[in-house]
Amino acid sequence: MKYLTEFRDGAIAQRIAAEIRQITTRPWAIMEVCGGQTHSILRNGIDQLLPPEIELIHGPGCPVCVTPLEMIDKALAIAARPEVIFCSFGDMLRVPGTDRDLFRVKSEGGDVRVVYSPLDAVALARKHPDRQVVFFGIGFETTAPANAMAVHLAKKEGLKNFSMLVSHVLVPPAIDAIMRSPTNRVQAFLAAGHVCSVMGFWQYPPLASQHAVPIVITGFEPLDVLEGIRCTVRQLESGEARVENAYARVVTFDGNQPAQALLEEVFAVTDRAWRGIGVIPKSGWRLSDAYADYDAEHRFDVRDIRTVESPKCRAGEVLQGSIKPTDCGAFGSECTPRTPLGATMVSSEGACAAYFNYGRVVQLERVSA
Repeated sequence: MKYLTEFRDGAIAQRIAAEIRQITTRPWAIMEVCGGQTHSILRNGIDQLLPPEIELIHGPGCPVCVTPLEMIDKALAIAARPEVIFCSFGDMLRVPGTDRDLFRVKSEGGDVRVVYSPLDAVALARKHPDRQVVFFGIGFETTAPANAMAVHLAKKEGLKNFSMLVSHVLVPPAIDAIMRSPTNRVQAFLAAGHVCSVMGFWQYPPLASQHAVPIVITGFEPLDVLEGIRCTVRQLESGEARVENAYARVVTFDGNQPAQALLEEVFAVTDRAWRGIGVIPKSGWRLSDAYADYDAEHRFDVRDIRTVESPKCRAGEVLQGSIKPTDCGAFGSECTPRTPLGATMVSSEGACAAYFNYGRVVQLERVSA
């Protein structure tokens, strides 16, 4: 616990917040890209420690939330097939599709199983050679190496009954798309430390230079987030726009190169649809040609799925940072974690779930003294 508690010191948090207030001379809008950082900010009341001039915009950093509705409906169609064991992480089971979710499919007889690693799904494929085992592979660069390893092992072992429904997305193209948007208000980014622990941050300097935007890599504990904000405000106030690593205990410039080599072998870059945002060019991964036989989307021929979003859900605007969750008329009434209209309310990293669970009554005591 020592290595956690030392990044949750309330007195140090107060000092960093005081310095941020002291150096802030004008309004600034900073986007945290990661949903884990959003939850840390709200759970610990970090936004309440900041001066009113600092606005934190919650970005599209929740992997469950940005998985497109079309992909959810494809998962539902595959999971309902009698020959399939459909494997997923638990936070995908309540994500609403057009007319149901994976829990509903399970209640109707589908063999839907929660696993804790994609390698668990590979083990199921070994154990049940007479069944088709499908793993729902979603997420940012953080979860991609384990998913790549699962497909790599399945091919190496000749497991013909294993496949993966892939919906991976990439952070740098999303930052580029946000900065190119005509409605963009973001002036700086807090980049996700766990993504950069895998990929490094060699992709970020061109973005900072091209868009003249500070990008500060930081972690998820209260002091990590506050330090990231302090570094960001310093750059904004001095007119700088560069990449700064405030999470050096975990992140290096080059990242995890063996993991990157595996990703390059198993996946290929592709255009990817983001739920509530639309298609961002070259913003995702699909299985490479060498692993195409393990693509569940093609194996089960679910390419022509038609979807219908809830007209009441404004999750897309939340993901783009255009509105706060509480600006949605359905928030907390028609849309709750038990009756979600969109993924941002049900995901453990969703901004709507964070606002619902923590409200705006979080006090300073949330940051442990």
